[in-house]
Amino acid sequence: MKKLFLALALLGAGCPTLFAQNNPPRLIVRGDDMGYAHSGNEALVKCFREGVQTSIEVIVPSPWFPEAVKMLETIPNVDVGIHLALTSEWDNVKWRPVSDCPSLRDPDGYFYPMVYPNKNYPKRSIVENDWKLADIEKEFRAQIELALKKIPRISHISGHMGCTNMGTEVKELVKRLTKEYNLDIDPAGLGVVGVGYVGPHATPAEKLQSFRKMLESLEPGKTYLFVDHPGLDTPELRAIHHIGYEQVAMDRQGVTDTWTNPEIKALIQSRGIRLIGYRDLKK
Repeated sequence: MKKLFLALALLGAGCPTLFAQNNPPRLIVRGDDMGYAHSGNEALVKCFREGVQTSIEVIVPSPWFPEAVKMLETIPNVDVGIHLALTSEWDNVKWRPVSDCPSLRDPDGYFYPMVYPNKNYPKRSIVENDWKLADIEKEFRAQIELALKKIPRISHISGHMGCTNMGTEVKELVKRLTKEYNLDIDPAGLGVVGVGYVGPHATPAEKLQSFRKMLESLEPGKTYLFVDHPGLDTPELRAIHHIGYEQVAMDRQGVTDTWTNPEIKALIQSRGIRLIGYRDLKK
């Protein structure tokens, strides 16, 4: 048996291309925030149909959630996650909780714009106010149950703006809920490595180049998770922004262009990278 393993190791060392083909890197390309805008919904569908995106995260209390539900019915093969949200960050469009959770609402009844303190939004983060764990549980449950009612194939949970990592109590709550609702696919616990752009990525051209470099850095035998936010540069998305992130439309159009770029798709194929969803992590 030892001789067999040695022979296989030598074969891989002598022929790295063959080794990579037999043990390719796996990559989840996750598009976040479905429901935040109509043009965002369109971009997320486009990036699955025409591009390399494999997973879509849906914000249940967002204003375009009903449309997201209908659009997802047209792409039944895409992996879908619940993007649990406790914030409404954009200045010109807001959303509210889907449950009765007074400690998570601002004076106008909306979610606060931020999870953590932000100099541009003083005292307008969740952690700077008197939030209650019971309210977070109530809201998370309401979002999960509405999502499962409308999109039964949902496979996992993720957190918007880090809201699922607000300390030990919240982390333990999320872990308990994922098990209870059979959504307990934990990428980190399954050895998935988070990966980002390799290089600057402020402009569309930089995004394309840095995404390419990221793909070239993936190693055989490892599983990776890449996350970003597709969008379309439309008048609607140009009106969506918050202080410190004003160029939303340009930025998110760059993601869409990169993920649907023919050269990117060809590079993934030539390197033998296997695109997967969260559901594939349990196979």
